[in-house]
Amino acid sequence: MFAAARGYIPRSSQIPAKQPDPSLPLHDANANSNALFGRTPAIIGMVHLRALPGSPQSQLTPREIARLAVEEAKTLAAAGFDAVLLENMHDAPYLARHVGPETIAAFARAACEVRAAVSVPLGVQVLAGANDAALAIAIAAELQFIRAEGFVFASIADEGFLSEASAGPLLRLRRALGADRGASRIAILADIKKKHSAHAITADTTLADHAHGAEFFGADGVIVTGSATGCATPISDLSAARNACHLPVIAGSGTNATNVRDVLAVAHAAIVGSDLKKDGIWSNDLDHARIDRFVRVAKG
Repeated sequence: MFAAARGYIPRSSQIPAKQPDPSLPLHDANANSNALFGRTPAIIGMVHLRALPGSPQSQLTPREIARLAVEEAKTLAAAGFDAVLLENMHDAPYLARHVGPETIAAFARAACEVRAAVSVPLGVQVLAGANDAALAIAIAAELQFIRAEGFVFASIADEGFLSEASAGPLLRLRRALGADRGASRIAILADIKKKHSAHAITADTTLADHAHGAEFFGADGVIVTGSATGCATPISDLSAARNACHLPVIAGSGTNATNVRDVLAVAHAAIVGSDLKKDGIWSNDLDHARIDRFVRVAKG
């Protein structure tokens, strides 16, 4: 009902897979992935910033947080990762949609120092769903992309009700700040049916509908995940997203040295964090042996 009223046709039920949708510009997913990450398929390593000032677990100064982020980013880039994604996962419990100036300032400092230290493409995600803040940090630090939760459709996450999709305001902000074109363009990679969330309120829509919706609303790529951090992204969901849109499709959770080849046989890229840490736990320090094994398998 809503789809017809908005001029939006769910691909999963109305349009055969891989057929062009005349309401959308044509995309070359491989070319776009190559332009963003330098190759396809690509591997994107996570840097989980230590808890930022003002968050309940905060212990370090912004200088120390930035120093550790630089060390980890340099390790991942030297190991062969094609891109690095910065995230404030240690800031739990997260604020929904909006974070304080102390968070943005400390995050921006770390991002700027990482940008000066490595040459690979860099991105940022600010939990939870603080996409405007992520865009501001990306512009300040001259990063290449942001990971955006709640870009299309609503959901109920552990941090609360993400009731409004951010695509409209976010793309208008990107245009107003001149970050939607040329060398300064910041790509927006949108989570769909995001992890750590209940999707009962959109139970009558499929993951394919969400992928097509993200494309229709101007995302530059879609991120598909398992149910939680460290949980494998179902191959069937990656395939559904690829068949539903012409954007790069990125596996956003649970990729490890055991399944990475299967994941990258379908996805244009994979984000990996937990598998690179000691004992495979995201909050632990990097494990150089696990990093080497992952890269060797992924690029072997």
